Amino acid sequence: MLTSPKLKIIQELIANSSREELIWLNGYLAGIVAQTDKEENEISAPTQKPAVGKITIAYGTETGNSKKLATDFASRAKKNGINAKLVSLDQYRLNDLPKEEFLFAVVSTQGDGEPPAAAKKFYDHIHQNGFKLEKLKFGVLALGDTAYPLFCKAGEDIDAQLQKLGGQRVVSLKRCDTDYESEAGNWFSEVLQKLSGDQRQVSASPVVVTKKAHGKKVYQGKILTNINLNDRGSKKQTHHIEIEAEGLDYQPGDSIGIVPENATPIVESIIALTGIDRNKNLLYRSEEYGVYDLLKKKLNIAYLPERVVKKYAALIQQEIPETKIGLFDLLKIYPVRDAGQFEDVLELMEPIAPRLYSISSSPEAHSGEVHITVARDTFTINEEVKFGLCSDVLCQLPPDHSFEFYVHKNAQFKLPPPDKDIIMIGPGTGIAPFRSFLEERDATGASGRNWLFFGDQHFYSDFLYQTEFQDWIKTGVLTKMNTAFSRDQAHKVYVQHKMISHGEEFFNWLQSGAYLYVCGAKDPMSTDVENAILQIAMQFGQKTESEATGFLEKLKEEGRYLKDVY
Repeated sequence: MLTSPKLKIIQELIANSSREELIWLNGYLAGIVAQTDKEENEISAPTQKPAVGKITIAYGTETGNSKKLATDFASRAKKNGINAKLVSLDQYRLNDLPKEEFLFAVVSTQGDGEPPAAAKKFYDHIHQNGFKLEKLKFGVLALGDTAYPLFCKAGEDIDAQLQKLGGQRVVSLKRCDTDYESEAGNWFSEVLQKLSGDQRQVSASPVVVTKKAHGKKVYQGKILTNINLNDRGSKKQTHHIEIEAEGLDYQPGDSIGIVPENATPIVESIIALTGIDRNKNLLYRSEEYGVYDLLKKKLNIAYLPERVVKKYAALIQQEIPETKIGLFDLLKIYPVRDAGQFEDVLELMEPIAPRLYSISSSPEAHSGEVHITVARDTFTINEEVKFGLCSDVLCQLPPDHSFEFYVHKNAQFKLPPPDKDIIMIGPGTGIAPFRSFLEERDATGASGRNWLFFGDQHFYSDFLYQTEFQDWIKTGVLTKMNTAFSRDQAHKVYVQHKMISHGEEFFNWLQSGAYLYVCGAKDPMSTDVENAILQIAMQFGQKTESEATGFLEKLKEEGRYLKDVY
């Protein structure tokens, strides 16, 4: 029974309510009672002890997808009564591996089948073959992109090596493309079912991820501006390219992906050399293409990797040195028997891999546009000057030219809250995302301080975006800027030298909570920069070598040391 005060409130509510309101109220109260009964039943229901009590879920990520999945997996495991330890592979204690009973790894693949930087230490360790993992039961979820030839190679390698060291698979290796959410969720449901010993119902709640359900959105872009940022006398050619497209969705820190087409003269030369019918339709990886379109738009024929050259040698039964070579040159030196054999060659070719270019604009500053900063790649093979397939084409595209691209999200290289300070280190084209960062902070009125380190060869000819950065200094958007032009003096000066020369202030910024970003060449730049950070911590933070290493590791753990290197 209700107490008199409560009963009086109910009676007044009924007296002042219409028939429709009373019907609604009746249903509402019935729903509350039903929900209360359900919760009481769930609380009082006896819980079964899972067959497995503790597991480790480790992730190796470059863009954040593996971390997001691993985090969701750990949450699901805990809901099913399993204690799940979540750890990044770069933080994983390698000495713990022989002690592990259950290890589940979520690993992406980068570049030409390589593990992400965060998984490299673990990857190298298990391939040393100096130990056994006879207690280990494991599973591997491999993330990749089928646009790349070796799209899940890192995960495949880890899975095979753990088995080779004596580990037993709980579930089979799962390879996932960019539309991974459904398959990844099903894979972990299978993991939970196996760990439960099939003795209880496993929660199959869906994994929540941010990827779109239907793969990459392809944009039709149109060139607005294409200018060379280097002045006369420079040994480089770096282009600022502005692209217009409808419905653009990107954030500072993201990249765009472009699949380049092969040069028409090379395609025509290959067709003429082999005598193949240019219009003949062939099946390649479950899709049908005409020979010309296959050579022009689909296959990597510019510089074949050694593994493809090896397959080619086996096919035509000749000894060929394992070297990087174009298909046309290979065919000239080691010709196929006839057009029919060349069809077999086409089957073993790999697809053209997308090229990624860091976005150098902010959507807040340039609605409906995306900008990129492209260095024309130049190198020499057998004393002959060659150019990068995609960068060479991009640097020559005229205004109004149309082409396709997609946005490659990078959740691990994003701006912090607007009140946080940032330090940006970006020599050469590594400057691209930091132009994007500064445009965004300028357009949104962010209050955090911004410090930029930029380097290149010569002040006069290679100071990319010089006027823009000088304007940001004047307006206060750019709090501080230090430049290093390596060839303008007798001894070479690089960004790491400038960092050390301003080491005390640099360290104070980090101590005060600044976020540190590095973008550009992986080797040797990013390594030299990291060594400089350690030196600064020792010299100006009065830390020992081990304490300086710990300081750097803490920055990584806190998400305040972020790299986008290539």
